[in-house]
Amino acid sequence: MKKNIKFFALALMVTFLSVGVYKIFFEAPPLISESYQIPWQQDSMNPTVQLTSALKEKSELSFTEAAERTVNAVVHVKNVATTRQPRSLFDYYYGSGETQKAIRGAGSGVILSPDGLIVTNNHVIKGASELQVTLNNNKTYVAEVIGTSSQNDIALLKIDATNLDYLPFGDSDQIKVGEWVLAVGNPFNLTSTVTAGIVSAKARDLSGSDDQFQSFIQTDAAVNPGNSGGALVNTRGELIGINTAITSQTGSFVGYSFAIPSNNAKKIVEDLIEFGNVRKAVLGIRGTDLSSETAKQLEIKISQGFYIDGVDPKGGAYKAGLKKGDIIKSIDNIKIRKFADMTGYLSSKNPGETVTITYLRNNNERESKVTLDIFKVYQIEDIGLEVSEISEDQLQKYGASSGVIISKVLPNSFTKNDITGVLITKINDKEVYTIEDVKSIIKNKNPEEPMLVTFLTPKGQEKTYVFR
Repeated sequence: MKKNIKFFALALMVTFLSVGVYKIFFEAPPLISESYQIPWQQDSMNPTVQLTSALKEKSELSFTEAAERTVNAVVHVKNVATTRQPRSLFDYYYGSGETQKAIRGAGSGVILSPDGLIVTNNHVIKGASELQVTLNNNKTYVAEVIGTSSQNDIALLKIDATNLDYLPFGDSDQIKVGEWVLAVGNPFNLTSTVTAGIVSAKARDLSGSDDQFQSFIQTDAAVNPGNSGGALVNTRGELIGINTAITSQTGSFVGYSFAIPSNNAKKIVEDLIEFGNVRKAVLGIRGTDLSSETAKQLEIKISQGFYIDGVDPKGGAYKAGLKKGDIIKSIDNIKIRKFADMTGYLSSKNPGETVTITYLRNNNERESKVTLDIFKVYQIEDIGLEVSEISEDQLQKYGASSGVIISKVLPNSFTKNDITGVLITKINDKEVYTIEDVKSIIKNKNPEEPMLVTFLTPKGQEKTYVFR
């Protein structure tokens, strides 16, 4: 009996030992009841295979479909000059002779409507006696110039055709740095050529020293001579820019190209169609970009934005309550880091539209709605100068009680010097305060009489010139 009990006890010990070994070495440990939150959302993640497949499919669609939609809507624009070559000494002296045509230059253009409205760069068609437009199917048309804007480097053409492929405008404000884009044009007189790249930067100011449009989209898509006026499109085939310039010492692509944003091009085209010129919308302020140096000088804490140094008392910004010392951070939720951001966005707006300005005053963020004014300019053709109005506080800096400021020296100007910033205070001994004053005096003067114009430099030097 005792022997049986010993065997039974031994069997129990072996059983417990076996169960313990199994628990320790073979059974999975129990889950800890304490909850743990992983640092990303995992429920909606797809398997890796599906994700890879989706990305591959999207990539193929992005480039091929966008290219197919674009190539037939991009044209080749030839700038043709017509000259007469004398066939004899008689022709030479009396101006007759054989008419000859020569290609002065070439570029690209983008069809905007099925009935043949085309946008290109102004420098592509400048000085042309005739314009020839060749479609991607090799059909050639003579183009008519509808309107031009040299300041924005945009020209609008029209050909007599129907049922053409065309490109819709996209929203250039929504593009992101790093986004894929395609550049389509006719480099080196080739037919429509597609290159790909990414958006390298936005609101790029190439010089800041002239009065040309300076708020470009910068890309690394290859753009060469002949691409000017061509299309920059996103992966959906929407027109987001007009290819305009490259920076190169050789004249060929070396890494960066620049395009006018589509929102700006669209506004320019609409103005040329409706008004025959481009109407510029302004806030009615003056100021400077912020940087670490200017922020230190002004004793402010931020180094990005636009610092308001003066407000036109007749302008929309003044009426909305903006003051000297305010710092503009955004317009309609478009971040303003520098002057080119602001001018680029405002160039897509029309006078009379209302924008929402977010700004800092004494380090407190505020918001105001500003109705945009029209930037009034007038070209005095007789002397080749463009003038605009200035505010009273600007006049005080010149020590003047009246005057309009020279904003541009035209190609036919009486002077080859850059005299922008000089005031015209009087015309024919009559003080001028506004553009309307200038128009009225010139309109009512006798064409046979000379015109007296009094100039005042920023340094206070006053001179009167007689123009006959």
